Amino acid sequence: MRHATPWPHRRAWIVLTLWLAGMLAGGALIARTGFSTDLSAFLPARPDARQRVLIEQLQNGVAARTLLVGIDGGDAAQRAQASRTLAAALRDSGRFDQVQNGDRSPGSGEWAAAGTWLVEHRYQLSPAVTPERFSVAGLRDAIDETLSLLGTPAGNAVKPLLERDPTGEMQRIAESLIPASAPRSEEGVWVARTAPRALLLLTTHAAGADLDGQADTVAQVERAFAPLAAQGLTLQLSGAPVFAVHSRAQIEHEAIQLALVGSLVMGGLLLLAFASLPALAVALLPVATGIVAGIAAVSVGFGTVHGFTLAFGSTLIGEAVDYAIYYLIQARGAAAPGGGWQRWLKDNWPTVRLGLLTSVCGFAALAFSGFPGLAQLGVFSMAGLTGAALATRFVLPVLVPDGAAGRGLRQSMGRWAGAVLRRLPRLRVAFFLLGAAALLLLATRSEPLWRGSLSSLSPVPPAALALAEQLRADLGADTARTLVVATGADPQAALRAAEAAGQRLDALVAQGLLAGYESPARLLPSVATQRARQAALPEAAELRERLLQATAGGPLKPARLEPFIAEVQQARGMAPVERAALDGNPLASAVDALMLPRRDGGWSALIALQPGPTELGAERLRATLQGLGGLEVVDIGLELNSLYGSYLQEAFLQALLGAAAVLLLLALSLRSLPRLFAVCLPLALAVLLTLAGLALLDVALGILHLVGLLLVVAVGSNYALFFDQIQNTPTHDAAGVPALVSDDTLASLLLANLTTVASFGLIALSDIPALSAIGRVVAPGALLALLLAAACSRPLRLERAA
Repeated sequence: MRHATPWPHRRAWIVLTLWLAGMLAGGALIARTGFSTDLSAFLPARPDARQRVLIEQLQNGVAARTLLVGIDGGDAAQRAQASRTLAAALRDSGRFDQVQNGDRSPGSGEWAAAGTWLVEHRYQLSPAVTPERFSVAGLRDAIDETLSLLGTPAGNAVKPLLERDPTGEMQRIAESLIPASAPRSEEGVWVARTAPRALLLLTTHAAGADLDGQADTVAQVERAFAPLAAQGLTLQLSGAPVFAVHSRAQIEHEAIQLALVGSLVMGGLLLLAFASLPALAVALLPVATGIVAGIAAVSVGFGTVHGFTLAFGSTLIGEAVDYAIYYLIQARGAAAPGGGWQRWLKDNWPTVRLGLLTSVCGFAALAFSGFPGLAQLGVFSMAGLTGAALATRFVLPVLVPDGAAGRGLRQSMGRWAGAVLRRLPRLRVAFFLLGAAALLLLATRSEPLWRGSLSSLSPVPPAALALAEQLRADLGADTARTLVVATGADPQAALRAAEAAGQRLDALVAQGLLAGYESPARLLPSVATQRARQAALPEAAELRERLLQATAGGPLKPARLEPFIAEVQQARGMAPVERAALDGNPLASAVDALMLPRRDGGWSALIALQPGPTELGAERLRATLQGLGGLEVVDIGLELNSLYGSYLQEAFLQALLGAAAVLLLLALSLRSLPRLFAVCLPLALAVLLTLAGLALLDVALGILHLVGLLLVVAVGSNYALFFDQIQNTPTHDAAGVPALVSDDTLASLLLANLTTVASFGLIALSDIPALSAIGRVVAPGALLALLLAAACSRPLRLERAA
C-alpha cells in the first residue's frame, strides 16, 4: 500500500506561492506609501474647535513653514553682504513666500512691490481713515504731525509721499504692521543681539506637512549658501521644517540601523543555538512577514505611515522571532515518523495561537483610538504579530518539517534553563514580597508617575531646540503662546469678527497688558470696513475747501496738494480689496498664515497675541472678549497639555478594555479559574515590578511607556501559557505530578526570551526618545515575565532530550 505524503510536501508549492505573492504585494504597497513624522498624527482625528486650530497650525500654519537662518563668521560688512546675496538667491528660487532680512534698500525685492500696493490702497487699509480725520480740524492735525516727522529719521520715508499723502496714512499702516519686538539692524540688515550673526526669516511655500517639499527647500537654502561658505562664513539653520526633515531622516536611519543590528544580534544567538545557516534564514521569515504585514496594513488603513510606526517595526523583531524559535526547537524535539510539524501543531500551536490572540486583543483597543498615531501602533502590532504567527504556522512546516536541523548550544541552553527555572518556584514568596513592595511604592509616591508630555515624542535634540530659541529671540519671532480665533461662515464674516476682537484688544495694548497682536484684518480689512473708510473720504470740492482752511498760515500750500485730492477721489471709487487681489503680492503669505479654511466649510482668522510685561491669562482675555460672537481664546501650552492628558487617559481606557478582552479570551480558553489566575499572576507582577523600577529611576512615563507595557503582556503571555501547558498536560501518575518537560521546550523559551531582551535592549539605547522608552520597558519586563511565569508554576520534572 502506498502511504500518503504529509500535506506540507504535497501542498508546498501552494503555500509558498501564496506567501511569496503576499510579500510581493505588501512590498509594492509599501513602496508607494508616504511617510510622515509630524506630531499632528498624535493629535485627535476628530478635534473640537480649539484643537482644530492647533492641528492646522502644526500642519500648515506659519510656524510650521518658518525657517530661521543665521550667518556667522567674517566681519559685519561681510555678513551683511552675504545676507543680501543669500536673500536674493532664495527669492529667485520661487520656493519661499517670504524672505526677510531687514533690507529696505531700493531694489531689495518684495518690499518694493508690497510698498507700491500699500500706497495704492492706503485709504482702504489705514485704520486712521474716519470722517473726523478728514474734517478741517482732523486734516490740520494730521498734516502738522506729518510735517513734524520731516526732521526725524522717518523723514526720508515721509518726504517723497508728502504731496500725495499729507495725512500720513502710509505711516499709520507701517505703524500697525511693526512687530512688538523687532530685530536689531546693522549695515542695513538684521543681526543678532548677543552674537556676531546676520539673520534671515524665511516662510516656505511648501506646507508644513509636505516633508518632501520641505526637504527640497532646506536643501535649496544649503545650496544657495554653499558659495558663501568659501568666504569663511557659517550657516545656522533652524525651525520647524528643519526639525521635521531631520527627524524623518533620523527615524528612518535608526529604524534601518536597529533592524540591521537587531538582526545581527539575534542572528548570532540563533547561530549559537542551532549552528545552522538554513535555520537562521528560516527563523527570519516570520519577522520579515510581520513587518511587511504591519506596514502594509497601516498604509491601507491610514494612507500614510508615521515615522514612529515605521521605527516601531524594529520592536516587532523581538516578538515575531519568538514564534519561529518555538517551532524550530519544539518541532525538532517532537520529531517523529511523519514529521515533527504534526506533533508541534497538535501540542504547541494551540498555545502559540492563544498567546497570539491575547496579544491581538491587547492591541485591538488601540486600533480604535481617536488619535491616529496611537491607532497606527495598534493596527501595526495586530497585523504584524498575526502575519508572523501565520508564517510560522504555514510556511515553516513546508520548509523545515522537522524543525531546525542543527543542534549547536540548544541542548546546553535547555539544561541551563532547566537548572534555573526549576529552582525559581522556591523564590515565589520573595517575588510576591517584591510585588507587595512595588505596589506600596507606587501607592505612596507623591509625584505623579504618568507625567510625560507631547514633546517627549519628539526626536529633536536639545542643542537644536536651544539654537531655535536663540534665533527666535534675536529675530523677535517668539511663537505666540495665545491665539484668539475668530470664526465665520465665510472669510468676510471671520474678518468682521477679528475686527471686533481687535477693538477690545487695542484697549489692552493701550493699558500695557499686551505688547501687541497680529491680525489678518490689518492687511485685509473686511469689505464693510473698507467701504466705511471710503465713505469717510470727501468729494474733491469739499476736500479742497477743507484743505484751504486746514493749511492756512502753514508752510504747506494747498496748491501742492492737488495730487492728494486726485488720489482721494480715485480711492473713493476703488473696488474693495479681497484676497484674490493679493495674488502675486508678497503680503499674501502674511494673510494666508492667519486666514485658514475650516473642515466644516467655514473660515478662521487667527489673532496672535504678543504678551506684555505680565502674563495675561486666557480667562482675562475671555472676559475682555465676552459678548462678541465667533471668538475662541486658545492657550497653546494649556491646550497641548490638555490634549496629551486626554490622549493618555484614552490610552489607559483602551488598555483596560484590551486587558478585559484578554481576560475574557483566556477565561473562555482555559475554562478554569485557577489556571486563569496562574496565567495572569506573573503578567501582573511583571508589569508591577517594571513600573516600580521606572519609578525608582524617576522616569516620567508617557504614552509609549504604556505601549511598552502592552508589549510586556503580549510577550509574557506566551511564556505564561507555555508553563500552563506544561502544568496541565496528562499526568504520568495518580499523584498528579506533571509530565516530563524536555530540554527542547525550555530551550525554546530561554532563546525566545534572550532574543526579545536583546532586541529591546538595543532599542533602549536609541537616540529617539520614543523608541528608547519602549525598549526600557520591554527589555526588563520580558525577562521578568519569564522568570515570574516559572516562579509561579509548580516545580518542573525535566526530561533530557535525546
